[in-house]
Amino acid sequence: MFQITVLYNHPDDPAAFDKHYDEVHAPLAKKIPGVQRYTISRPVPGPDGQRPPYHLVAVIEFADEAAFQAGMGGAEGQAATADLANFAGAGVTLLTGPSEQV
Repeated sequence: MFQITVLYNHPDDPAAFDKHYDEVHAPLAKKIPGVQRYTISRPVPGPDGQRPPYHLVAVIEFADEAAFQAGMGGAEGQAATADLANFAGAGVTLLTGPSEQV
């Protein structure tokens, strides 16, 4: 498997961020060819009550790096990447690499 993990910083307007993510961005990302699994998490404070470092974490899995490159390099992947500028102004970190189940 090969995955992209997307870490979204806390936005100034969480409600607007979530609305755009749920109604626009997620549907775009789900259209990327080769996506085998797409999950998101909205972290909550830990046992110590501390605010988590990220507002939302998304993980998108592909069969392999070639499928990832093809999907992200195509029109759908480019559209999803371009959409980040529309709602992720607080910053986003993208991590890619092979993944394995343990």
